[in-house]
Amino acid sequence: MEKRRDFIKKVAIATGGVAMAGKTFGFTAKSYNRIIGANDRINVSIIGLNGRGGSMCTTFAKQANCLVISVCDVDSRTIPLVQKKIQAAAKLANAPKGEGDFRNVLKDKDVDAIYIATPDHWHAPMTIMGCQANKHVYVEKPLSHNPREGELAVEAARKYKKIVQMGAQRRSSPLAIQCVEELHAGVIGRVYFAKCWYTNARKSLELKPSAVPEWLNYELWQGPAPRQAYQDGLIHYNWHWLWTYGTGEALNNGTHEVDLARWGLGVDFPTRVTSVGGRYQFKDAWQTPDTQIVSMDYPGRVSLMWENRSSNGRKIEGTDRGVIFYGDNGSVDTDGEEYTIYDLAGKVVKEVKKQGPVEDASIQGRNTASPSLGMDSLHVANFLNAIRNNTKPSCDVELGYKSVVAMQLGNIAWRVGRDLHIDPTNGHIKNDADAQKLWSRTYAPGWEPKV
Repeated sequence: MEKRRDFIKKVAIATGGVAMAGKTFGFTAKSYNRIIGANDRINVSIIGLNGRGGSMCTTFAKQANCLVISVCDVDSRTIPLVQKKIQAAAKLANAPKGEGDFRNVLKDKDVDAIYIATPDHWHAPMTIMGCQANKHVYVEKPLSHNPREGELAVEAARKYKKIVQMGAQRRSSPLAIQCVEELHAGVIGRVYFAKCWYTNARKSLELKPSAVPEWLNYELWQGPAPRQAYQDGLIHYNWHWLWTYGTGEALNNGTHEVDLARWGLGVDFPTRVTSVGGRYQFKDAWQTPDTQIVSMDYPGRVSLMWENRSSNGRKIEGTDRGVIFYGDNGSVDTDGEEYTIYDLAGKVVKEVKKQGPVEDASIQGRNTASPSLGMDSLHVANFLNAIRNNTKPSCDVELGYKSVVAMQLGNIAWRVGRDLHIDPTNGHIKNDADAQKLWSRTYAPGWEPKV
């Protein structure tokens, strides 16, 4: 942003007015007014346009003093669609630039920040490369595909002094903040247990070997992942259920509730993690569990449990997702936007309801995007303000890492079939060579993330 500020000063000195600037530099009065306000304007590029990115692009475009100047995807079909969407949402004279390779975005000195909504295997490598390219980063959850990548993402953010926000939108929800403040103030006494859950009715997954579509840069889509033959049905969503690219429902949706639960409990890294479950509903191409329970013990006699049923949509406690906090004086139910406080007998003590209409930002299936557009807007605004003020965002990279690694440990425990004992000072696995191998992964040559 510094170079743009210097440019604005030079324009003002050289032209002495809007009319001359329009003549000399090709500005219209409207575009010049936009540049005058560019001291605080943040130029953003949206990377990953199918699904979540196609929704969040307009959330960024509508933010005050934020300009989406480019969009990027390996799917050439989606670029013009999103360009038009942003142009309409922000009432721009010209559509943002379209790119097929994110490395061109990182080379663009006009880009101040990037938003990453790619598949999971790209999240941390692209975050690290973004920081190295002097870009601030908003990365969707999960922060990383594996724990080591998460550590490197934190290291990169600190080394290059960049703002990195993970998409855990409840961290910017006023009522979630209020709920956690009440918990920490002792509204139900000592909080010792949190139960989280997620349910859906996902269908069977069939993958078929196929030629790579002409509209897809499959080589770049794979990026850091070990190379595998293209299969029809994998892109743009079902990669979630294959370990090479995805992290299963535990990280796809569990991250949201577990982050809120860990926040409310006031804990960092666990001491023990266990997981049971499997792919029970169908015999198909899924590799991750569709039915899973992850339990985590934390220092100080505190525990957290996440329950999931991806392919059986019956609700738990009347909702398809949520968190219950249990304390020695009562309990609290919350979905991250509203909450209810109960005494030990289960009698309602206090209800706090969300205010105003809530629009669901789901972009595929039922509740796959999870947060409301209101929370999205608040979380994006928090990210942009953190950049302007050089402060930590509400879900700083380190907070995101601690929540994500908890669920990654749950997946590792499930994959090795036993409890994991964890060093609570750093989250590392103790005395289990097989499990420790899953702390990182094998990368395609030349794509190994480095800080």
